[in-house]
Amino acid sequence: MMPKNYHKSIWSTSLDRRQLLKRLGMAGSVMALGGPGRLAEVLAADTPPSGASTGDIPRRALGKTGVQVSALCFGGAHWGRIQDDAEAIRLLHTAIDAGVNFFDNAWEYNGGRSEELMGKALQGKRQQVVLMTKVCSHGRDKKVALQQLDESLRRLKTDYLDLWQIHEVVYEDDPDRHFALNGGAEALLEAKQRGKVRFIGFTGHKHPHIHLKMLAHDFPFDTCQLPLNVFDGTYRSFEREVLPVLNQRGIAPLGMKSLTGNADPIKQGIVKPEEAIRYVLSLPIASLVSGIDSPQVLKQNLDIVRRFTPMTVAEMDSLRTRVAMFAMDGRYELFKSSNRYDGRIGREQHGIS
Repeated sequence: MMPKNYHKSIWSTSLDRRQLLKRLGMAGSVMALGGPGRLAEVLAADTPPSGASTGDIPRRALGKTGVQVSALCFGGAHWGRIQDDAEAIRLLHTAIDAGVNFFDNAWEYNGGRSEELMGKALQGKRQQVVLMTKVCSHGRDKKVALQQLDESLRRLKTDYLDLWQIHEVVYEDDPDRHFALNGGAEALLEAKQRGKVRFIGFTGHKHPHIHLKMLAHDFPFDTCQLPLNVFDGTYRSFEREVLPVLNQRGIAPLGMKSLTGNADPIKQGIVKPEEAIRYVLSLPIASLVSGIDSPQVLKQNLDIVRRFTPMTVAEMDSLRTRVAMFAMDGRYELFKSSNRYDGRIGREQHGIS
């Protein structure tokens, strides 16, 4: 049965029809006059600070799905590296109790440990969360993808996923591989038709043009995960090239790498955690996937999200200008300019050791 709020807007569950038409009209005008980057900025400034006045974790619409997700998504990769199971499970339960309802994972994270551990942690709590994991077939056929889905379901101790995404579309030929006959795209559709997954999407971090190649197939993606941070606006910008396309099509954007994957700019004092996270949350996204591996990181991120108010366009411009000298050569976005962040299995499928 479809949730009652299925037809609500991507931007806010409180939008009425007049407001929605106003925003769609604004989007068309801004695209014509200022291009996709300007559209993202204006939508960010016009996005209401959902939940900001109450101290709760803001909830946002997951595109056109009718589902509401927390603005902060609990990442499974870093979390799965916690050695003590009990400690990891306590951390995840703390996040749920705080109002986080969106949880990220992938078939290959930590050799399957992240999924297995999350499956344990969600026993008795599965219906409280929106659960996402990713298929890591990396261009192999539908049979491999569906086998991985069954393995993910078994590890996560659930008979369905809320969201299943193609993981790491990062090589130029990946879109062709996934959309080949009996490829990963067919696996997504079959899994959805069989009721094993509710929604489908894809992720990647390498180049906006690769994302656009995936989107050029006009496939019914519900979500798309992409790197967004204060440096991205200057270098190979997903914010300027991909984000407006997603918003135009009602595909829920899921941000990631707000701290650039390794938090080096934070450690070096170039930007503060609150600036970095607030910048991305000010963009028109559904949720920000955040790597959380300690109670301290969880508390920091929860505090930032609870008191979140959107940056103005001027504030975003100022922050991008301030970091531009560090952004132009991609030194803090090595996930774009090198294969250092590409997963082992994906590299192997492309003959890279």
